[in-house]
Amino acid sequence: MSIFVRILYNDSSVQYAVLSIEVFILVLLSAIFSGLNISLMSLNVNDLRRQKKLGSIDAAKVLPLREKTHLSLASILFGNIAVVSAVSLVLEPYFQGLIAGLISTLLIVIFGEVIPQAVFARYALRFCAIFAPFLRVVIVVTYLFSKPIQLLLDKLISEEDRKLHSRDELGIILGEHRSHESELDDDEVEIIQGALRMSETTVGQIMEPIDEVYWLENTSVLDEKTVDEITEKGYSRIPIFDKSLHRCYGVLLMKDMVDIDFDDQPIPVMNFPLHATKAIGSRTALDTMLRRFISLKTHMVPIEKEGKIVGILTVEDLFEQIIGHEIVDETDRALDRA
Repeated sequence: MSIFVRILYNDSSVQYAVLSIEVFILVLLSAIFSGLNISLMSLNVNDLRRQKKLGSIDAAKVLPLREKTHLSLASILFGNIAVVSAVSLVLEPYFQGLIAGLISTLLIVIFGEVIPQAVFARYALRFCAIFAPFLRVVIVVTYLFSKPIQLLLDKLISEEDRKLHSRDELGIILGEHRSHESELDDDEVEIIQGALRMSETTVGQIMEPIDEVYWLENTSVLDEKTVDEITEKGYSRIPIFDKSLHRCYGVLLMKDMVDIDFDDQPIPVMNFPLHATKAIGSRTALDTMLRRFISLKTHMVPIEKEGKIVGILTVEDLFEQIIGHEIVDETDRALDRA
């Protein structure tokens, strides 16, 4: 039996077949190492953590390997160098040194580097998850060599900083959802983009100027004519200021006047319960203003500049800015028809 095996192995065709299998396995291993190198390093640790929280099984497999970047990297490179060297050693007995080197270089560059890196980089997370068990085995095999390198690199190179997107970058990323297939529809994208702009926009930019505001003085008297005018314009809230526009006494709600008959005698504004509000500076950012609306528990606030009231802002104005569209209600439609 042993004689038959020796005769069979001495046959040149069998030898070259065995050589081809050996080279194929080594180049395949080189391709895996090379692909893992570029794909693992291209993955962001913070992105993997977010995907893991969202339930990604692939991210859960890869995250521990990516968190131990230097250990994984050293193991991959040791493995890759080992198989590349083995290719030259396997080819050398069958070819001259120069030819063996040329063949091994072409095989490694084309099939062990360029092609696998291009493929792995395109589907980085998926391939890393598939070969995660293989990489763990390589880490164990090369541990005596790769661990000291990890400790050295950990000491010399600090951990990766958590890199967050800026507001402008987030705006660009959201804009890309409009031009590509996305879970977000156009309305959602527009709302999110509007919310991102809130801290860059001030209430003075979107308020209704005082010249266009219907307001009453604290000395005003409500009579039938005034109430009819308010009803015709469709106002539900009337701000009450002093004549010089330096003080706001509160907001008068139309619902508080529903059951009152103004035909008999006029009634001073200050006789009605005024709902408290607070003047806000014109340079207040919209995100801050949203919190102010919540804390003040009001739908309308006067806007002041240099101690004088210059306009008003309503919750409706704020939400129109966020969604990027004007909110038209029944009163608006009635006024348009008129």
